[in-house]
Amino acid sequence: MGKVTPLRRRLSAAGLRAVATASGLLLLLGGCGVIAETDARNTGSSAAVPVPAAPVPTPTPIPTPGKGPACPELRCTSITITGDMLVHTQLWQQARADAAAAGRPGYNFVPLLEGQRRYIGSSDLAICHQETPVANPEGPFSAYPSFNVPPQIITASKEVGYQACTTASNHTIDRGTEGLLRTLDALDAAGLKHTGSYRTEAESKEILMLKTPAASVAVIEGTYGHNGQVPEYPWLVDELDPAVMIAKAIRARALGADIVLGVMHAGDEYASEPNAQQQDVAHALVDSGQFTMVYGHHTHSVLPIENYKGTWIVYGLGNGITELSPWYVVNNEGLLVRAQFSQNSAGAWRASDLAWAPSVIVRDPYRWCSVASDAPQGVCASPAADAQTHQRTQAVVESMGAAAAGAHELLITKDK
Repeated sequence: MGKVTPLRRRLSAAGLRAVATASGLLLLLGGCGVIAETDARNTGSSAAVPVPAAPVPTPTPIPTPGKGPACPELRCTSITITGDMLVHTQLWQQARADAAAAGRPGYNFVPLLEGQRRYIGSSDLAICHQETPVANPEGPFSAYPSFNVPPQIITASKEVGYQACTTASNHTIDRGTEGLLRTLDALDAAGLKHTGSYRTEAESKEILMLKTPAASVAVIEGTYGHNGQVPEYPWLVDELDPAVMIAKAIRARALGADIVLGVMHAGDEYASEPNAQQQDVAHALVDSGQFTMVYGHHTHSVLPIENYKGTWIVYGLGNGITELSPWYVVNNEGLLVRAQFSQNSAGAWRASDLAWAPSVIVRDPYRWCSVASDAPQGVCASPAADAQTHQRTQAVVESMGAAAAGAHELLITKDK
């Protein structure tokens, strides 16, 4: 029979507690997780029968409506995107004046961006586009055609609420690898996440994953070129290659991304419609089934919004900030877009709301200003000029059927 263990010895000495049932005896072996059933007609044998595990309750998703419009499902998240942060000489002169007015040294870009804060605060995540490299805090600075701008634009972006910025553009390597690295260092120091340019080849293979209370968001960017320059290493800046972007999106999904944003830095400057490259790349990204939304910048003008096979494509956000151009009025205008995404009962995420707000840059002092119909900042340039900007922007935005597909103007003063 073998050696009797101490546990068996104690059980034999104490006896087994028996409970009579209609069909036999259930011998309860306390703490063992097994019930031994003995037939009343044959008390000399027993067979171990596993106790069925208690059913594990299906976890109930926690309602997470997110910021922004009313959530049509149990879980939603909203993302705000804006166009090029393009700092010219006039803007850093304004930032220096604003710093001096506050009794501070250096450059303060927060007043320039302040009008965006309310919009950013109405979303769970806000992503900017840092168009150019930044210099050291005291310069030297330069504007077009080879930018090297005050890094305080990055700290101001963080101050008004942005959590991340894309960095791949035709100006990314204006100041070579050194300028690229300096920009990434400034973003890190400010606490802004980033993607589009990289310090190392290993870093270039990583995917920017951002968390909101309800979702994990991946951001994948590419630029059409570098103004004839060649990066020191091929992995320094993400290129506008749909096959590469789709491969990254597949990896992002495997890593747990709920929402994947494709970002294009491309197009014809000052245009009012997307070019063939933009449409081909955007449609390829959507056709892959891996992207939840696609958007772009670079043209320094607002471009249409398209709903392609149920997926939103925002072709061009215009300028987030810029100087006032005396030649191209569209250069002075921009588009802020807030997209709400909701998760249905099957677990899939989709865009459930897309809203846009037109903007303009004004001067004396230089400021970003919304010309949305609810005029949250009051009059920007003049009532007539604001109306013209609004009309021009709306006509372009809706020229590819966006309104019929459900895109609408964002009236921030009407938000919940």
